[in-house]
Amino acid sequence: MATVGVKHHQMFIDGQDVDSDQVFEIRHPATNELVVTMAKGTVEHADQAVESAKKAFESGVWANKPKEERAAIMREIGNRIALELEEFIEDEIICNGATVRQATGFHVGLASGHFLYFADQAEQYEFERDVPTVAYPTMSMNRVRREPIGVCAAIVPWNFPLVLGIWKIGPALAAGNSIVVKVDEKTPLSLLRLARLAHECGVPPGVFNLVSGEGKEVGARLASHPDVGKVGFTGSTAVGREIMKLASGTVKKVTLELGGKAPTIVLPDADLDITADGALFGCMLYSGQICESSTRILVHESIHDELVERMVKRASTIKLGDPADYDTDMGPVVSERQRDRIVDYMEKAKADGATVALGGNAATVEGFEGGWWIEPTIFTDVTNDMQIAREEIFGPVMVVIKYSTVKEAIAIANDSSYGLTAGVWSTDYEAAVEVGNQLQAGTIWINNWHQVDPALPFGGYKQSGAGRELGEGALDEYTEAKHMHVDLTTSLDRHIFDILLSTPAE
Repeated sequence: MATVGVKHHQMFIDGQDVDSDQVFEIRHPATNELVVTMAKGTVEHADQAVESAKKAFESGVWANKPKEERAAIMREIGNRIALELEEFIEDEIICNGATVRQATGFHVGLASGHFLYFADQAEQYEFERDVPTVAYPTMSMNRVRREPIGVCAAIVPWNFPLVLGIWKIGPALAAGNSIVVKVDEKTPLSLLRLARLAHECGVPPGVFNLVSGEGKEVGARLASHPDVGKVGFTGSTAVGREIMKLASGTVKKVTLELGGKAPTIVLPDADLDITADGALFGCMLYSGQICESSTRILVHESIHDELVERMVKRASTIKLGDPADYDTDMGPVVSERQRDRIVDYMEKAKADGATVALGGNAATVEGFEGGWWIEPTIFTDVTNDMQIAREEIFGPVMVVIKYSTVKEAIAIANDSSYGLTAGVWSTDYEAAVEVGNQLQAGTIWINNWHQVDPALPFGGYKQSGAGRELGEGALDEYTEAKHMHVDLTTSLDRHIFDILLSTPAE
């Protein structure tokens, strides 16, 4: 039942609002105040959404629409996102605690451009191509077609729901698929707004459906559903493994963007002023709740103390406060559970012998005592075998590891089960690129961080994922390749059928 006096939101299935008997309560991370409720979906709702998506796909109402028309509708959606920027920002920050500056620059600010990129791909992608072939054994024509898979499922995390949702929704729609989006129960509002907006812009009913629900029930059902041909998931590595297992039952296509423990190597010649600010930006943006954050800072022994001193001084100026205030630098973490998890990691680090150079505790913010806050934290005297250096914390916690040689730094950086992103800070670009070439990660940033371009692939090595999102190949993940062979030989004696039929035809 919805709470009296609090706005209630429903799911969006087959072009209509769909309610449930149960609700999720969504609380503002800065205050713990109940802000809205959301219908709590069930397996039955997931099945209803898949059935609607399947029906829409088989009707051809979107899949058979000329690609130019799909592109035009998607461009209208992308432009509407930009026009309704403030509404989308409000939807994000009341749910996930992002500051208004971060939401404007990243959480929502990237959304319109990324969606418009996929609108262009809907028109420019090579859905058909002829392949030159030799005349032996027979003359033929060969064509490769990329066809939509059918029903796709997107399981989206709470930290960047709009942008990370678009990374799945955009290529799915561009390729002609129908899609069912499973939102995280903590942050459903921006994607719910997008689903309704898409419907207003001309996406037919059933093509874009949105459900909520527990991941272990609704997410698991979508991953295992026999009528779902593709699953795109962003989240933890542990859940990603389960998604892969569930999808294997029907051998569906899977794209996984999972956890990270990104290393950044600071070479001895690095500009320390730029590096200090850049490393903090890479680690602590959005309170460190980004899978590709640079959380392991590997610093050469010759500059270690000086760089740590600068980072501590700069991090001490980070202002915690009201996420809606433009003067606020860092907001709360998303939930009480997340705060307690981060505190537990910090306590274990202290017990393991790491030194607290800054922070190291939960924080209290005046006027927001009910919220879930963590101090900007820097640990030194960290070794790569410590739990805090090996596991994803998802908080504003930087660990600094000292190294002696570049070879040693590369070995430490690659000594991880993750491989999503990595980076190098240096004024010697050739040396930085040489180091970057040896790092095992899907994206390497040199002298910057968080630079994500929709035209370039994003994804991880090792247990950071499978497949790639974004880039020219993004639609490959949402299409099936079909080879069409047309033999041009008209004379029986020119065929090679005699491999089987040795007796000449009469």
